[in-house]
Amino acid sequence: MSAARVDALFPELIWLVCVAFMAGLVDAAVGGGGLVQLPGLFTALPQHTPAALLGTNKFSSFFGTAAAGWRYARNVRFPWAPVLFAAATAFVFSLLGATAVTLLPRDAVRPLILALLVAMLAYTLVKKDFGALHRPRDVGRRELGLALLMGAAIGFYDGLFGPGTGSFLIFLFIRFFGLDFLRATAASKIVNIATNLAALSFFVPSGHVLLAFAVPMAVANVAGAFAGTRLALRGGTPVIRKLFVTLVVVLIAKMGWDTFAGA
Repeated sequence: MSAARVDALFPELIWLVCVAFMAGLVDAAVGGGGLVQLPGLFTALPQHTPAALLGTNKFSSFFGTAAAGWRYARNVRFPWAPVLFAAATAFVFSLLGATAVTLLPRDAVRPLILALLVAMLAYTLVKKDFGALHRPRDVGRRELGLALLMGAAIGFYDGLFGPGTGSFLIFLFIRFFGLDFLRATAASKIVNIATNLAALSFFVPSGHVLLAFAVPMAVANVAGAFAGTRLALRGGTPVIRKLFVTLVVVLIAKMGWDTFAGA
């Protein structure tokens, strides 16, 4: 790449590196890094195709999520069997969801997801002890079957649409497996690694990754992920619960605006 080309890219690159750091921090703590990183990419690089920007986002976030997952796995204990079962089906169905993007209009999905987010927020606020205590359930065939279904649904959603995937995973791990917010966040990262890897298996071979931006952003995303996991591990469940509620409110506001402003 020529020096003139590098100079032309420099202002956007600095901005996107800062955005990627913040996205990694938020995503590692409670999920939702895409809410920070994707708008940053679309704002800074409007001349590129949506596929290239989505691929660049997935490339960067994969490394941040992997770093967060590694850090959590070293410091937090959670039941691995259902998490790995969910990750396996999430990988497969994320690929199917990405394929279905061309068949199903995203605008048809928004009202349903908005309703689910509102219900999830209401449930979390009404149940004051939701996610406050770690009461893991015994893992049998029923729980493993539930993990497979959960991974399939979330994986398909992530491939098809995406926003709020981490929040949905955290909610489901708490609701159906009795984890607290800290352990549910840790478990969600493992499943997110699988869905991101599935997306990259499509974006990278098809050339939809802007490596000049994606590589520096990945480094910044990893740095943000370490900062986010440090915050979560130090603050524990009370901090993550507050961040989770805040993120879901932001998701509802954004999706509500996208749904009704465009109507």
